[in-house]
Amino acid sequence: MRKGTPQITSLVRTLNMLEAVIADGGRSSVSDIARQIDMPVATAHRQVLTLVETGFLAPSGRGRHVAGGRLLTMAHRLDEKQAIVNIAASFIHRLAVQVRCTVQLGTYENEMVTYRIKAGRGSKSLFTRVGMQLEAYCSGIGKVLLAHLHDEEREAYLAAGPFVPLTQNTITDPAALRDELALVRTRGYAFDDGEVALDIRCLAVPIRRRDGTAPAAISASQIATDRHRLPDEQLLPLMLETARQIEQRAFG
Repeated sequence: MRKGTPQITSLVRTLNMLEAVIADGGRSSVSDIARQIDMPVATAHRQVLTLVETGFLAPSGRGRHVAGGRLLTMAHRLDEKQAIVNIAASFIHRLAVQVRCTVQLGTYENEMVTYRIKAGRGSKSLFTRVGMQLEAYCSGIGKVLLAHLHDEEREAYLAAGPFVPLTQNTITDPAALRDELALVRTRGYAFDDGEVALDIRCLAVPIRRRDGTAPAAISASQIATDRHRLPDEQLLPLMLETARQIEQRAFG
């Protein structure tokens, strides 16, 4: 909300009621939910009636309600990863200006990294492109995303090898890769130090949900021999702050 712009109080209350009903999952009556959120019972009933009539809620019996068809249709249209991309775009471009190198955002699909945003200095010469997929085990973004998978999913990935070496630095041993991912999860960032291309060094950090899982990650790629390359101790705080800002906007 812009400073000085008043809220529509009735709309705020209705949205609060909608959120409370969905969170309740059809267990409580409208009256009980109203008391839980300190709302007048009569007001709550009028709001729920309106939400039912407009399709956002549906009665489930005994005065209880669940998500309605209109709300479910809206939910199905949402693509969380694309929503993150939309939110992150301006932050990524700003970061790319700050660090003077190529900054990318990627997500994990079908055991591969999908590159969804690419911006900054050197982006045209870097071999990646938006929409391209790359093996996860050898890239900074991929390591971050693998490290934040559930244990069972990560172990299934490690068991599915082989992991083909792209350079002499690529980690191809599943046990060594497991250790690397554990380190990434603990410290909160990953490196690709010439593992995809010998002259490229990437630093990557996660974009985390509140539960600690990471649907996306961002990386900064620099030429390893560039004497103007930004040191890790300067680059990392900028990336972590950018990730934090994206997380706040995406997940509250």
